[in-house]
Formats: sequence, structure tokens, C-alpha cells
Amino acid sequence: MCDKDQLPVISNCASDAPEAALTSRRRRIWELSHTCHCPLVGVGLPLGYLRKLVGKMTGGRVMADDYEVHVGAVTECGTRNRLSEALQKEFERRYAPVLLRFRAAKSGEQVAQLWLAAVANGDVAGAFWAGLTHPRCSPELEEQMCRDLHMIQHQAGACVRADMSKFNQLVEENAGLARELARLQQRSQALLIDKSAELERADVLLMQARAQSIGKDSVIDGLRAELAQLQESIPGLESRTRLAQRLEQMEERERELRMQVAELRQAPARPADAPPAPAAKAEPARSMKMPIRLVDQSVLCVGGRSGNVATYRALIERVGAQFAHHDGGLEDNANMLDSSLAAADLVICQTGCISHSAYWRVKDYCKRTGKRCVFIDNPSISSLARGLQEVSGASEPVALD
Repeated sequence: MCDKDQLPVISNCASDAPEAALTSRRRRIWELSHTCHCPLVGVGLPLGYLRKLVGKMTGGRVMADDYEVHVGAVTECGTRNRLSEALQKEFERRYAPVLLRFRAAKSGEQVAQLWLAAVANGDVAGAFWAGLTHPRCSPELEEQMCRDLHMIQHQAGACVRADMSKFNQLVEENAGLARELARLQQRSQALLIDKSAELERADVLLMQARAQSIGKDSVIDGLRAELAQLQESIPGLESRTRLAQRLEQMEERERELRMQVAELRQAPARPADAPPAPAAKAEPARSMKMPIRLVDQSVLCVGGRSGNVATYRALIERVGAQFAHHDGGLEDNANMLDSSLAAADLVICQTGCISHSAYWRVKDYCKRTGKRCVFIDNPSISSLARGLQEVSGASEPVALD
């Protein structure tokens, strides 16, 4: 006999009321009011699982639509049968944690408080089942729970419609972003291909440059080895080169002296009866007339013959200037040339006896600093005297003795 048929008898017996109120047995799904079955099945179980469960109970494929399946399940919940028992087991299994929480309630007020808390948290499916089947659930609380769930379903429907609208907008926005992403990915892929090709070309050029550099280094090493062999094959090459330069300087000096001797021999002799020169004019004819601006100033002579350095010094110091000399890198340290140029007030560069490096260093330094510089092609005493005469602006030649 179905337990549902006994409910009116229990509710009408006044003597059994205290026992029913104090019982701890939870109600089954077929013992609930028929008005509770529809929201319980609709909220408590997913529609897909319900169709699967109905098909399993009927032993075949369910051809009815979703509404018919729902209505059929609600109808079967009114009595105890295979489907209602299967639904009872599924509810018990699915909402076991919620049932444990509601088991601590000892009165209808505590059950109501747990239900309100579940409504506030938005988790009403398990609380609805645990509250309806609780032994302390009164008909008034059952009706209130059904009302609350009814309004929640209305609100949920409105929220679903709003969510569907937002979902459709998001779908459209996502489609637009997907198209933009695809376009950017194509562009990025094209740029990556271009950069890869450019990098490959750069690698090829780098390999070529490295190969050329290695080839040049090999050539330089070969030339250095050949130069070392040549230097080893000629013993005393450096000293021979220096001696050859000295020999060339001495030959040039000898030619100049011979020219001076020839000039003196060709000069006309003074008549014997010529009156002596006045005492006022007894000053040597070769006295130097230099401007005062060279007095107590430093004159640097770069280059020239080493044998004429003493004559250069005497010629410069005769006008009161200080003499300094640098051979232009032949024997003196070339690094000392900059300090000598900085200390000089006038620079005389004898280009005939100077290295190319020293020549360009003197020219560049004087051009940058604006220092006076005289370039003399012939490293002779007379050429130095003419250079001094040109700088000083003297009207008479500079004395050579």
C-alpha cells in the first residue's frame, strides 16, 4: 500500500500529532505535496540527466520532448514506483553534503534560517530538497519555500534573458576580435618572414666579411714574415739606413760649403788705396737685425743636419732667443715632439731632413694652435737665415757667423 494514502489519516488523528511532530524520519519524494514535485524536479536535476534516467527506467530511447519528459517525471513522483525511487536515490546522492548541514536543525525555525541563508547565497537546489524532506518542515514552511523558489525562477529567467543578450553581444565581439587577431597574426607572420630573410642576408654578409678579414690577416701575416726574412737576410739594415741618411746629409753639407767657397773666391777684392771704413761703420756687415719680439722667446728647430745644430744654435741665440732642437724622429723620440712644440714660440721646420710623420704632426699642430711656423726646404745655414729674415721682416740679411 502507498504511503501517500496514509497521510490524511495521520494528519486527522489528534493522538498521533505529538509523535509525528517528534519523529526524526525524513520524508520521501512521493510523500511530499504534489505542488512541490514540479519545482523540485525542474530545479534539482539537469534536464539531460532526467532524460537519461527516464530512458533507463523505460528500457528504451525517449522520443518525447523536454516538456513531456518533465511532466511525466513530476506525475510519477506522486506515487512510489521505479522512477520515483530512482529520483529519491539521485537526490540523496547529489545533495548529501547539504543534507548533513540541515541535519543539525532541531526545529522549524532553524530549517527556515538555513533555507534563507541558501537563498541569499544563491544555492537553492540542494537546500530545497533538504528543507522539504526535513522532519521539522511544517506545511507553512513548505509553502513559503515553494513561493520563494517560484520567485527565484522568475528572477532567474529574467537574468537568463539578460545574460543571453550579453552573451550574444560577447559572441559578436569575440568574433570581431577573432578576425582582428587573425589579421594581426598574418601581419606578424609576414613580418617574421621578412625579418628572418633579412637576418639570413645579414648572416651571409657577416660570413663574407669574416672571410675577407681572415684573408687580409693571412696576407698581413705573410707580408710580415716576408719582411722579417728580408730583414734577417740583410744584417745591420737599420744601422745602414741611418748611416746612409748621415752620408747624404754630409754630402749636402759639403756641396753647400763648396758653393760658399766659390762665392767668396768670385767676390771682387777691395783696392789697396781705398780709405778705411769709418769708425762708426766698423760694425760687421753680417749683423742680424731681428725684431724685439724674438728676444727671450723659444725657437724650435725641427729637422736639419746633426752637424749644423751648433751653427743653428749660435744663429738663434745671437738675437737673444732660446734655441731648442728636435731631429724630427730620426734619433730623438717622436713622442717628445708635442711637448717641444708646446714650449716653443716660433717653429722652424726643415722639411728636407724630417720624417713624414713628424712633418704632418708639426703642420697639424701649428694649424690648430695658430703658432708661427716657417717651412724650409733646404737644411742649410743660409736657408735658415733667410727663413728668420722672412719671419722677422728685416731689410738686411741675417748674419751667418
